Amino acid sequence: MADANNTPAVPQPPVELTPVADFLAATLPFDTLSPSELARLLPTLAISYHTRGECFDAGSEPCGLRILRSGAVDLRDADNTLLDRLGEGESFHIGGLNAERGQVQARVIEDALIYFLPDTAYQALRQAHRNIDRHFSSQRNRRLRRAARYQPAANALLQRIRDTMSTDLLTVRSSDTLQAVAEAMTQRRVSSALVLRGTQLEGIITDRDLRARALTAALPADTAIASIMTANPETVEADCSLFDATLLMTRRGYHHLPVTEAGRLCGMLTTSDLILARQNDPVYLVQHISRQESPEGIKALLEGMPGLVVQWSQSGMHAHQVSRVLTAISDAVTVRLIQLAEAELGPAPATWCWVGFGSQARAEQLFAADQDNGMIISDEARDADAGWFAGLAQRVCDGLQLCGYQYCQGGVMATTESWRQPLQRWQDTVRNWTATPSPAAVMRVSIFFDLRAIYGDDRLCAQLQQVMLQEASRNSIFLAALAANALENRPPLGMFRRFVVERNGEHRDAVDLKKRGVLPITEIVRLHALAHGIAAVNTEERLQALTRAKKLTMGDGRNLADALHCVQQQRLQHQCQQILAGEPPDNFLKPHGLPTLAREQLRDAFTLIDESQAAVRQTYRAGMN
Repeated sequence: MADANNTPAVPQPPVELTPVADFLAATLPFDTLSPSELARLLPTLAISYHTRGECFDAGSEPCGLRILRSGAVDLRDADNTLLDRLGEGESFHIGGLNAERGQVQARVIEDALIYFLPDTAYQALRQAHRNIDRHFSSQRNRRLRRAARYQPAANALLQRIRDTMSTDLLTVRSSDTLQAVAEAMTQRRVSSALVLRGTQLEGIITDRDLRARALTAALPADTAIASIMTANPETVEADCSLFDATLLMTRRGYHHLPVTEAGRLCGMLTTSDLILARQNDPVYLVQHISRQESPEGIKALLEGMPGLVVQWSQSGMHAHQVSRVLTAISDAVTVRLIQLAEAELGPAPATWCWVGFGSQARAEQLFAADQDNGMIISDEARDADAGWFAGLAQRVCDGLQLCGYQYCQGGVMATTESWRQPLQRWQDTVRNWTATPSPAAVMRVSIFFDLRAIYGDDRLCAQLQQVMLQEASRNSIFLAALAANALENRPPLGMFRRFVVERNGEHRDAVDLKKRGVLPITEIVRLHALAHGIAAVNTEERLQALTRAKKLTMGDGRNLADALHCVQQQRLQHQCQQILAGEPPDNFLKPHGLPTLAREQLRDAFTLIDESQAAVRQTYRAGMN
């Protein structure tokens, strides 16, 4: 059928297939197909539902590409090692995986709705579309992803929780009495009981609850445990790592953490399970920082940290995990220094909040990071209170310097009055910056708009961030100025993808991985987050939020995440090599000394950054003009 101008009409999918078409149009790599090509593909698809536990292997029939519409699938090799975990929008081809890695099995771990593309149609699609063929041929984005995933996992913290948790659970009902539960815990020789309503977790009761909430309050023995249990406790998934669990337990102060699998209770993790006495565990270090009685004590505790980071890296901890640990450590140092200063100065005269900026706020710190911090003070504070806040800021920043966190050369510290303001003045400052985006204002914004509460009343930080997002998202001129700033640090690639390195000076033949690799990514992602009112601060969390909101395609989001992981991994390995050589760690890497695969991965990452900057220029060029 044609229109009045004899132009062929674009084929439309049947009404019942419209949701399938919409899904594929937003899914990598099918998002590159035209509407007519997509409409022709739809009739070849089969739709099937698979329950948890079903498997696909070399003997599965029929052969073809399986696309996850919902649910989750684990890919495991012949030794049952987890190779990958796939979720909504991802796909797998068992035949191709077996040809590449041998005897791969796909196991459904969450009930899944799958679109199946028969092998004939799948191969024809690859032959007809070079970009789709490249996607399934493990080109740069998959090469980067494999480099991050197939690292060794010898570190105990990278074990799955299911391999450590206790499965011999004591379960009780909320109507059971204190005496009955205490007797059951004593008989089973456990320190906790899980309160169930049917099969649903309703609460948790621990020996500490019995002591602090029952005995201390002299409650009768026949009191129902519902009165002292912790209702709706936080849980963790069994396939998460011990690393994730230890950070959660340390941050929340938990000693017992229920474990679930696909939403169902399956185990319990306790602090004793984590073997916290090992001094090379990050949790040990964070806990002991909180017990130090002087800045000098904290400094002494941190002296062995470079060696620990090398151990963590060599045992398989990835760069993004190391950066989270280092950020948790810097947070702990900051909090303890504030507590020591408060003990010296006395109680705060008004509510306030200590905030971290930049990489600390994003939880992306590695070595060679300086201080970026500030204070948000309640508007109720009086002029006479200014001395207390200035005194605390000086003590904390001096303590951070002593502990190895260098003073910020640009003065972005709470010791600088302009970075230590009441909430209203901060809000006015943000409005001025966005209304008149001078180069100086944009430079401040590039640091300030990554902020996170470290200590104090985090509501002050939330209120400031709310104003920040409102002002930024509706100001195209400001966003254009921010975009121009994000384009200044270009990735170090020249013609024919050759590395552009320093030609002279101390860092000859090297590239600055932080300035030319990490910063362009974080600035691009921050720009998109501010433009769309995304409150997340961590770069990967921002990418996930942008993808969910369909402000970035799944492909673009994953590419930027892969590029960031690659650059950070090379940065960490470079710093570890410097530590082992007795040199101070920095960000200047000589790429020509890398192995061939690592060098190609870094080129891929820089190429993706360059393409993302070109997209920024296209998206925000109207405001630039």
